[in-house]
Amino acid sequence: MTIRLICTLMACIAFVPLPGHACTSLVASPMATASGKAMLWKHRDTSAPGNFIERVEPAHPGDIPYVALFNDGDSLLAEAWAGMNAEGFAVMNTASYNLAPDTALVRDREGIVMARALALCRTVDDFRDLLDSLPRPMGVQANFGVIDAAGNAAYFETNDNGYTIFNIGGNGNPTALIRTNFSVSGNDSTGMGYIRYENASHLLRSHIDSRHLTPALCLDTVSCSFYHSMYGRDILADTAAHWAVDQDFIPRHSSTASIAVEGNVMTVRLGYPPVARTYTVTIDSIPEEVRPLLPGFRSVAGVRSAELKKLVFPVKRGSGQRYIDLDYLRKNNHYR
Repeated sequence: MTIRLICTLMACIAFVPLPGHACTSLVASPMATASGKAMLWKHRDTSAPGNFIERVEPAHPGDIPYVALFNDGDSLLAEAWAGMNAEGFAVMNTASYNLAPDTALVRDREGIVMARALALCRTVDDFRDLLDSLPRPMGVQANFGVIDAAGNAAYFETNDNGYTIFNIGGNGNPTALIRTNFSVSGNDSTGMGYIRYENASHLLRSHIDSRHLTPALCLDTVSCSFYHSMYGRDILADTAAHWAVDQDFIPRHSSTASIAVEGNVMTVRLGYPPVARTYTVTIDSIPEEVRPLLPGFRSVAGVRSAELKKLVFPVKRGSGQRYIDLDYLRKNNHYR
């Protein structure tokens, strides 16, 4: 199946903004990280059942090899949901729900755009040029986070017909930015993820200010934290509470991965992050457990984490899957 046919099929799929599409993300300049390298992080929420990591070889002369996060079953490696290439360029996205409405004819092309960006782009400016070259409507409603090997970093708040760039680091720009499911350039009466934005800001702000951001902080702490800004505390720390309602935490029932890129290294937890194992990926080395080696193009790591998540959400009847077993999480921090 060709990419053109995939795009045509995708254009026929109606899009409804579901709470499951509720990612939390960060882009940091070298001025905010402990390593002195640009970094991006994406905590992924999606209605897709799982995901895997795989390397994509150049399909055309001049293309760049890359590794990326793909949905289970994507045997064509057509839609990348975060990734890095051999030239040090990396990209990820969060869905945005307060930009101009999707155009009816072309929708949900974010994964295709990112796959093409990873194959073509070497710099943040290259990504801008790619967006400029795409036919309108682009079929995207997203905050794209990008970094490159020179330490440049930016968010592109992108809709069908254009984008707004938020440069990160240098020239008076913020040293790091957080995005959930609203865009600063969009209208301020809609959107999603405002509470998760405050959660992430609370957990990350001091580390940004002290230049101590690391991939481990994002994956092992923020993606596994049950701090809730409306309560002003970490629910998991309340040892008297057995249950919590799965609402506006960074880790959610719909969370399927946490992934960070810094330099030429990708760090990833596949599946529900609080019970997932951390793996290190490079362009030339991908652990077999995160690759799509199981039937249905699924990964061992993703399937294992999905089984453990069932124990975090053990109540199956009615609205039971909305309830988190906090005692289980306290006793079974499997890979932290």
